Amino acid sequence: MVNTIPNRQVICETLLELAQQDPDIMVLASDSRGSAAMAPFAKAFPEQFVEVGIAEQNIVGISAGLAHSGKKPFVTSPACFLSMRSIEQIKVDVAYSATNVKLVGISGGVSYGALGMSHHSVQDLAVARAIPGLAVILPADRHETKRMTEALVKHEGGVYVRIGRNPVEDVYESDDYEFVIGQAVTLREGSDITIIAAGETVRVALDAEEAAAAGRRILPCAQHAYDQAARRRSGSPGRKGNRPDHYRRRAQHLRGLGAAVAETVVQHQPVPVRIIGIPDEPAIAGKTAEVFEHYGISKENLKRIAVEMLGK
Repeated sequence: MVNTIPNRQVICETLLELAQQDPDIMVLASDSRGSAAMAPFAKAFPEQFVEVGIAEQNIVGISAGLAHSGKKPFVTSPACFLSMRSIEQIKVDVAYSATNVKLVGISGGVSYGALGMSHHSVQDLAVARAIPGLAVILPADRHETKRMTEALVKHEGGVYVRIGRNPVEDVYESDDYEFVIGQAVTLREGSDITIIAAGETVRVALDAEEAAAAGRRILPCAQHAYDQAARRRSGSPGRKGNRPDHYRRRAQHLRGLGAAVAETVVQHQPVPVRIIGIPDEPAIAGKTAEVFEHYGISKENLKRIAVEMLGK
């Protein structure tokens, strides 16, 4: 059965459940309660919901103040604006000040594909990863999103979460597993190639592994925290392929997922690395699937590259 529940809805439903027992949970929106699927939370807990309006810098500052007051704020705002317009507040008010703020960038990557570069957020991973004291998480599907949200409520510290807009096909069969912030999850065992993916591209990596299984064993790895996951996989044998929804050329400078893996691998266990993603240009406008297909973010292309790297 095809999943029809987007991750943003899962975050709302999970917070609704948890807020019944925890009055410190608060949700803030920047004129985004609809796009963040937070309208049900605002209706159920009006005293725990703050509508800031289109003011991303303010929403981060307000959330930091709430955190200092003992609250557990969740900021829900489009990733493209949250990560760019309020980056100084994220750096100073959240990370440097060590406040307990959860920043949820909605409609991340190329979810707003038809709206073009102004609404794409393919730089957010690079920016967030470069800030000390800020964890970065991209849940792979609805099951992981539920467990992630539960973990975020208990976690002390600043976190940047990027989720897409549309439902994604399930990666996990259920949410019956332990989610640990900063720990990578091995979804398939293999010996020849390690595929490290994040967010909605994890499903693509799994599909590529299944397509190539008849010839070679490939290991996709869902990644929750880029530095930690890269360090964990650096000891694996074989070659590595990375497929972030992020820039491909100059990736080492742009500090996305591919850069996180490459900079660790080159220092500890050099092996060939291929970074698959959007090139160093404004991404084309179109639906997410169309953008992915245009740039080769597909199981067919990933399988082709894996076979090519293995020399088969």
